[in-house]
Amino acid sequence: MNHSKDKLHPRSFHNKPYNFQELTVKVPELKQFIVKNCEGTDTILFANPKAVYFLNKALLLHFYNVDYWEIPNQNLTPPIPGRADYIHYLADLLNTDNANKTTILDIGTGASLVYPLIGASVYHWNFVATDIEPKSIETAQEIISKNAHFTSKISLRLQSDTKKILSGIITKDDYFDAVMCNPPFFKSKKEAEAQTIRKLKGLDKRKTLKLTNNFSGKSNELWCNGGELSFVLNYITESMLYKKQVGWFTSLISKEYHLKPLQIQLKKSTKEIKVIDMAQGNKKSRILAWRF
Repeated sequence: MNHSKDKLHPRSFHNKPYNFQELTVKVPELKQFIVKNCEGTDTILFANPKAVYFLNKALLLHFYNVDYWEIPNQNLTPPIPGRADYIHYLADLLNTDNANKTTILDIGTGASLVYPLIGASVYHWNFVATDIEPKSIETAQEIISKNAHFTSKISLRLQSDTKKILSGIITKDDYFDAVMCNPPFFKSKKEAEAQTIRKLKGLDKRKTLKLTNNFSGKSNELWCNGGELSFVLNYITESMLYKKQVGWFTSLISKEYHLKPLQIQLKKSTKEIKVIDMAQGNKKSRILAWRF
């Protein structure tokens, strides 16, 4: 399907400007953060973490059949349009009519549980979602319990070994049509903070900056030893142990220069490798997918 690469997926619900009147019906708290931009159009202050949180909460409640969604302040607020894109491109990759039987493993689902909520809502997929943080699993479980229609669709597993990704999660009876993963992209807290300051300077040129992460995020959501490259290399190595139990292994890759070393590693053992480009405005990322 040909479409311009600075746009969201053609099936995205987010290709039109935000309708704040509709969104504030779902989340009245969003009202106080709406401002007019220089063209006189409604927008929000994206440098304000609360505004970003309420906007993304409203998008989930309005478009994805979610009744309840609360996450602690310190957790990552996922930008819903970009997250939904991963789900839509994964659907293109799977290209199945048998959605109710499709089961996806989401690695590092976080407290927000966002991929399972979108995937179960739009495509009726089943999800097993994992995280290494017991607190995130607890929050995600509360979201499932308070959205009764998702209880049979989404289940959670705690990864108790922080050095492992798939091992200890995939049991011998499991089969997953795909694994999806949004890896921590920074190598350290320092690197994450430097990036946040750069991003906020871009969003708000008027103020002196106090360091708040406008998408928030706890340590294991934003950084890990060796960053994205090291995480995905470990994931590739582990994927070889489960090649009969998974259709496609996939991961978001935020830094384009990581693709080459990852592809070199994959070429040694895989049957097929795909790189799917995604874009949202100026933000470019890609999905790396492989199968055996």
